[in-house]
Amino acid sequence: MKNDESTPYKFDSLSEMHREFGLQKPLHPLISLIDNTKTPVELRKLRHSHVLTFYKIALKGKLSGKLRYGQDYYDFDEGGLLFAAPGQIIGNQHDDINLTGECSVFTLLIHPDFLLHYPLAKKIRQYGFFSYSANEALHLSDQEKAVILSIFDFMNGELRSRIDEFSQDVMISQIELLLNYANRFYKRQFITRKGSANNLLQKLEEVLDEYFGQEKSVEQGVPTVQFLSDNLNISPSYLSDMLRSLTGQSAQQHIHERLIEKAKEKLSTTNLTVSEVAYELGFEHPQSFSKLFKTKTSLSPLEFRRSFN
Repeated sequence: MKNDESTPYKFDSLSEMHREFGLQKPLHPLISLIDNTKTPVELRKLRHSHVLTFYKIALKGKLSGKLRYGQDYYDFDEGGLLFAAPGQIIGNQHDDINLTGECSVFTLLIHPDFLLHYPLAKKIRQYGFFSYSANEALHLSDQEKAVILSIFDFMNGELRSRIDEFSQDVMISQIELLLNYANRFYKRQFITRKGSANNLLQKLEEVLDEYFGQEKSVEQGVPTVQFLSDNLNISPSYLSDMLRSLTGQSAQQHIHERLIEKAKEKLSTTNLTVSEVAYELGFEHPQSFSKLFKTKTSLSPLEFRRSFN
C-alpha cells in the first residue's frame, strides 16, 4: 500500500486486493470469498484506511479487546459481521478495536457488476447496515454465527465447482439469503440491546433540548439527522434503525415531531407571527414550516392558534 497513511488506498478490482494481501487470483473476477482460516491475511495491513469499489461482507473472528457500541464498550471476543459498500472508507488508525490475531474468518467481496440484471442490484442499496460504521457491527450468537458460516461454506464450494449457466443464479440466491439473515439478526440486536438503545434515545433528547433551548436553530437552521448522529457518535442509518426499533419512527420523523412540539408551544404561549416562529425554529422559508405543520397536524399554524385560543 501507499506509505502515506493519511490518504486512503483505493482498490479498483478484486484482483488488486487479492494481490495486495498476497492471495491467489480470485476464482471469479467479480466475486470472491476469502477463507482466512486457510489463507490468513496479516492484520497490520488492514489497519491502513482503504476504499473499495465493491461490496464487502466480513465475518470477524476472535478479537482481543473492547469494541465501542453506541456510547459504551463491550467485550466481543467471538467477533461479528461487518458490511461495507462501494466508496466507503474502511479502517482507521484511531479505531477503538485493539486487535490481535486473525482479522476475519471469511471475507466476501462482490463487485456491483456481478449483480447487474438481477433485482438485488437495486435492493442491496436498501439494506441500511451497509451504511453502518465499524463500531456498529452485527454481533452474532454462536447459533447465528453457525448459520452465517454454513452460507459461506456453501458459497465457497460453489465458487470452487465447475462454472455453468446456473452458477451466477445460485450465488445471487446465497447472497440474498445471507443479507436476509443479517437483517433478521440486526433486528434481534436492537431488541437485545434495548438498554443501550434507551441510553442513546435519552442522549438524543438531551441534544435536541439543548439545541432548541439555546436557540441554536436560529443560527444553524433545523437540526439534521447528520447533526444528531455526529453528537451521538453513530451513523445516520444506525440512528434511524435504532429509533424505529424503539419508537417506530425514523430519525427524520423524530426531528419533525420535536419541531411540531416546539411550534405548538410557541404558537400557544407567545404572540410571535408564523414567520417569526418559523425563523426561531430554523426554517429558512416560512412556507416550508407551514407545510410541515399542516402535514403533521392537519391544521395550518394560524388555524392551530385560533383553535387553541
